[in-house]
Amino acid sequence: MTRATNAPASRRRRQRRLNQAKGFYGARSKLFRMATESVDRAMAMATAHRRKKKTEFRALWIMRLTAACRQHDITYSRFMDGAHKADIGLNRKMLSEIAIHDPDGFAQIVAQAKSKLA
Repeated sequence: MTRATNAPASRRRRQRRLNQAKGFYGARSKLFRMATESVDRAMAMATAHRRKKKTEFRALWIMRLTAACRQHDITYSRFMDGAHKADIGLNRKMLSEIAIHDPDGFAQIVAQAKSKLA
């Protein structure tokens, strides 16, 4: 009896992995073994970096808020303390957007926060 290798399925499986490695440099996109290792690592890094992106955006919003608060003679931490005490239910993303696009509205929020600190 002849040996059956299930060639169509094997070829499809290899081709699928090589298609995932398209755009990789050199042998990483051509050779199956290197492509497999590269794609596995890329998938793992993509998962980790999706989580890291959230941390980086939060840091960006805090930097923006810090700069906006300094214009109103208050530190970021004192502002956030006052905002919590004033029951301002806006997150850091929304506060930074308000600080950028509506400076007068942000000034009112800062005034509310300052009043709760005094």
